[in-house]
Amino acid sequence: MGSARERPERLAEKLLQIRDALGVSQGEMLNRLGMGERGYRHYVSQFELGKREPSLLVLLQYARLANVYVEALIDDDVGLPDRLPSPTKSEGVRRAASQRRGKKH
Repeated sequence: MGSARERPERLAEKLLQIRDALGVSQGEMLNRLGMGERGYRHYVSQFELGKREPSLLVLLQYARLANVYVEALIDDDVGLPDRLPSPTKSEGVRRAASQRRGKKH
């Protein structure tokens, strides 16, 4: 059988960072993601804990809410901008080499 798909290590952290920056509850985040009516109450929590990975369409919604490119969510070597939603569409902030090795944010 096939092996598990590789997952970004920092994705859960970034999704939580976006929700915190927006100042919304998990339930409100579901609504903003367009998932509030589908009975996915626990999904945001699972995304933020790294137990479940959002679909590509949900990642796109997170990126739109934060005004960042999807790559900023997926690339572990890129951090989110300090200000979210970003005032201008952001590619994220490239991390220094020393931060990439062993040190998590």
